Amino acid sequence: MEHKINVAIVGYGVVGNGVAKILDTQKELLKQKSGLEINLKKVFTRNWNKDFPHPIEDSRRAKDLDEILNDEDIHIVVELAGGIDFPYYLINKALDKNKHIVTANKALLAEKGKDIFTKAQEKNLRIGFEASVAGGIPIIKALREGLVANDIKKIYGILNGTTNYILTSMYKEGKSFNQTLEEAKKNGYAEADPTLDINGTDAAHKISILSSLSFGGFVDFSHVYVEGIQKIDTIDIDLGKELGYTLKLLAIAKSHNEEVEIRVHPTFLPSDHPLSKVDGVFNAVMVEGDNVGETMFYGRGAGSLPTASAVVSDIVSIAKSISLGIGNEIEITSVNWKHKDLNLTKVKDFYTRYYIRFTVPDVTGILAKIASVFAKYDISIAAVIQKEKVVKLQKSVSNKVVPLVILTHTASENNVQLAIKEIVKNNYSIEEPVIIRVEDEEK
Repeated sequence: MEHKINVAIVGYGVVGNGVAKILDTQKELLKQKSGLEINLKKVFTRNWNKDFPHPIEDSRRAKDLDEILNDEDIHIVVELAGGIDFPYYLINKALDKNKHIVTANKALLAEKGKDIFTKAQEKNLRIGFEASVAGGIPIIKALREGLVANDIKKIYGILNGTTNYILTSMYKEGKSFNQTLEEAKKNGYAEADPTLDINGTDAAHKISILSSLSFGGFVDFSHVYVEGIQKIDTIDIDLGKELGYTLKLLAIAKSHNEEVEIRVHPTFLPSDHPLSKVDGVFNAVMVEGDNVGETMFYGRGAGSLPTASAVVSDIVSIAKSISLGIGNEIEITSVNWKHKDLNLTKVKDFYTRYYIRFTVPDVTGILAKIASVFAKYDISIAAVIQKEKVVKLQKSVSNKVVPLVILTHTASENNVQLAIKEIVKNNYSIEEPVIIRVEDEEK
C-alpha cells in the first residue's frame, strides 16, 4: 500500500495559492484524517516574476509542463489554469501519462467534459471536480454519493456570487445595475471583465455539470438556454416586491420523463422561498429527490480558501483510491458517461409563470386588448398592476404612457413569445416588453 502521494499544481492564481497553502500548512491534519502523506512536489505557472500570497521555493517551481508530465512519481495533476484550450491540452497529456486529475474548471467540463471523462474512464483514471461548482459547498459529492438513492427531479441553484451580490444590492438599496456593478468591482466581488458572470454563462456551465451528475448523461452546452441580468431595471425589482417576489439569477434543471429542461435566467421567486434569503456573494443549491424531498446546500461559492478546500477534498479522495489500488469505478456512480447524451427540452417547450411589464399608452381599453391576445394564446392572467404615474416619452411629449404589469398563470414559453410578438406588432406596447420568468408552483 502506497502512503505518500505526490501532487503537482498547474496554474498558480488565487485558488492555486490557496491549495498550496492548505497542502503545506495542514500536512499533518491531512495525514491524521486520511492516513496518507500528501506532498506538493511541483507547481507550474507561466509567470514566477511576481509576489505570491503563498511563496513556493525554487526547488518546487517547474520550469515547463514536461517536468510534471514526465515525472512518474507525480500521481495527481491539479489543473487551475483557467480557460478551455490550454487546460484541455494539459489534461489530455496528463491522462496519457496515467495521472489522475483534479480541476475547478467548470467551463472546460461543461464544454469538453464528455471527451475528458470518456478518456479517463478508458484509462481507469479519476477526475475530481468538486470545486467546479459552488466553491466550498460539497454539492458534487452530495449528488454523487449522499443522494445516490434518489431519482433527482429538480435542481434550483444560485451559482454565481457576482450576480447575486448585484441583485441583492439592487433589491435592498434601490441602486441601478451599473451602479451596483461598479460597486462589486470596487469591493472585489466582480472581475475587471465580469461578462461571463453577468451574462449567465458561468452559472450555465455549473448547472450543466450538476445536470450531468443528476440525470445521468452529458449536456450539449450549446442547447442550454442562458439569459443574463444586464437589462434588469430597479422598477421591475420594486414591482416584483409588490407581487411578493424576489429576483435571483436562477439556474434551473428539471427532469421530465425522458427529457431534461436546463435554463439560466433572471427569475422571480416567492419572497418566503429559502433561496430568496440567499444574499450577497453566497451560493445555494436546492435539490429535490424522490425519496429525500427537498434539500438545500448553502455557503461561499468562490474565494481562495473555500474553493481550495473543495480541491483538497478531491485530492484526498483520489489519494485514498490510489493507496487502495482503486481506479475510476467509484468516481462515476449513476452516470453513464460513455454512451448517453441528455435529451434537452427545446426553449419553446418550457412551461412556467411570467411577469411581463408593458409600456402602454394612457388610454382606455389597452388592458382589454392585451388580455384578448393572451386569451388567443391560452395564457391566463393571475394578477395585474397598472400604475397611475404617467411618463412622457422623449420622442413625443403628447404620447403619454404608463407601466402595465401582468403576472400569468403557468403558460407555454412558445405561446408567450407569440403573444408578445403580436402585442408589439399592434402597438399595444410602446416599448419592447420586459419578460421575467417566475418559479412559483401553483396548486
